[in-house]
Amino acid sequence: MSLKITEVGPRDGLQNESKEISTEDKLAFIRKLQSAGISNIEATSFVKKEAIPQLSDAKELSASLHWKEGTNFSALTPNLKGYLAAKEAGFREVAVFTAASESFTKRNINRTVAESIEGFREIFREAHKDGIRVRGYVSTVIDCPYEGKIPPEKVLEIAKILLDQGAYEISLGETIGTAVPTEVERLLAKLLKEIPSQKLAGHFHDTYGMAIANVEKSFELGIRSFDSSAGGLGGCPYAKGASGNLATEDLLYFFQKSGIQTGIDLSKLIEASSFMEAALGRKLASRTYIALKAKASS
Repeated sequence: MSLKITEVGPRDGLQNESKEISTEDKLAFIRKLQSAGISNIEATSFVKKEAIPQLSDAKELSASLHWKEGTNFSALTPNLKGYLAAKEAGFREVAVFTAASESFTKRNINRTVAESIEGFREIFREAHKDGIRVRGYVSTVIDCPYEGKIPPEKVLEIAKILLDQGAYEISLGETIGTAVPTEVERLLAKLLKEIPSQKLAGHFHDTYGMAIANVEKSFELGIRSFDSSAGGLGGCPYAKGASGNLATEDLLYFFQKSGIQTGIDLSKLIEASSFMEAALGRKLASRTYIALKAKASS
């Protein structure tokens, strides 16, 4: 059984943290994630410094990444300039970002959904020539903080456009963490009629504690790729009250207790999260992280 876990902590997890994290600490965090056996890591984003100050060191960080065999690093690239910078830095995978909600997209990147997708065409064209893989993020796939319920048909439309342009996988972002399994099932029932399960990934937030339940439903329906963030790092500045991403520790605990191998060492992942907890100077939210760290110290 092939299971893919994409660790988004270094990018999605840290991007909204107000405390500046040094490049050295980010690199140490990433190396600890690698040591834990995580093979897919979203390391950074090539964006304007004013947009996301925390990730303004993308070039410096990339120059010191441990590009060892078996680790697939990716970077978020919002436009062609970001893509070219990521390519120059050595990335062989990039990600592009849009949403199923017009209001969310407008507030997030000041574009309509159509404008955001049109802006990716150059990236897809260049990536095809360069042999670089492109992953597509579609946010607010079930609920939007501004528009409410999102029709599954809208998500399908956007996902198909990105796949047609050349995305190898679509990460379905349940951005504000309000969904329950019946809603996830309704969405996937629509998508899986036209998109193979191996081209879809689940990206769940845990605002209402439903992320693992939604993973279980997705897995039941054939999804084998999931995004998560060490310690539950991250959130969404455009979604009031949205807590962090699904914690990688919670995801691993669920799979391991269910008899599904991940190839990731949970104890070493705890070490990576503990390192970043100290660097941030605040407590992390992962229930599994908290429980196992307390158990280890008792």
